[in-house]
Amino acid sequence: MLNRRSTLGLLAATAILPRRARAHVAPPRNEISDTLAKRFTELGTSGTFVGYKVEDYLIVASDKERSGEGKLPASTFKIPNSLIALESGVVTDPDKDVFPWDGVKRPIEAWNKDHTLRSAILVSAVPVYQEIARRIGEVRMQQYVDAFDYGNRDIGGGIDQFWLTGALRIDPIEQVDFVDRLRRRALPISKRSQDLVCDILPATKVGNSVIRAKSGLLGAERGEPSLGWMVGWAEKGEAHTVFALNMDCKEPRHIEARMTLTQACLSEIGAI
Repeated sequence: MLNRRSTLGLLAATAILPRRARAHVAPPRNEISDTLAKRFTELGTSGTFVGYKVEDYLIVASDKERSGEGKLPASTFKIPNSLIALESGVVTDPDKDVFPWDGVKRPIEAWNKDHTLRSAILVSAVPVYQEIARRIGEVRMQQYVDAFDYGNRDIGGGIDQFWLTGALRIDPIEQVDFVDRLRRRALPISKRSQDLVCDILPATKVGNSVIRAKSGLLGAERGEPSLGWMVGWAEKGEAHTVFALNMDCKEPRHIEARMTLTQACLSEIGAI
């Protein structure tokens, strides 16, 4: 059904067995859900949802086309950007290192103040992460993006713009693969950096479940939103579901709907 990463066989294999055993592991079960797809049309927009139910070894997706289409990651790139900042030493403490406000008044009021890494990811402060990327620099950024096997790994278009308006593209299945490796602390960097980023990821409690996720909104920094993301994982007792959603944000209500639609999709597949 799904046509990227051999139907997420790579993801599922790494979730169960070490790298050397992947060639002998069958891909996970997968389903296309028409009811998930209808949630986007009922909202008056287009989009896709992919959920990987880890313990059930099951991938559920709303479609087999858009789930494999690469898009600019927008602020979901704050996840790898935070990891790289910590691993490279650009940020040593997510609660103590302060990035002073540059004094430029921006349309999102929460950005117009000093920030730590924790507060910056909470309000998705683009200027802070642009400064972080500049401090990391192109050489180190490329090395880590390559090591993470993140999307198409193309950081062309400017060190502080490549995830917003540049050449970087990632599809929902690749997002699930990347986030699951972070969840399992399986990225090729220190456990400390991964622990810290998992800790600062915004968390939402829904009943007896917790959703740890990062949103993204293409064009938010220009006041021209067009594409919305939500990526992360849900925890329900001992069960985990890694997910990625993206959708066209044609109206202001679609921006707020990113999380409510994510919750609805997760609830439908029994993840929360």
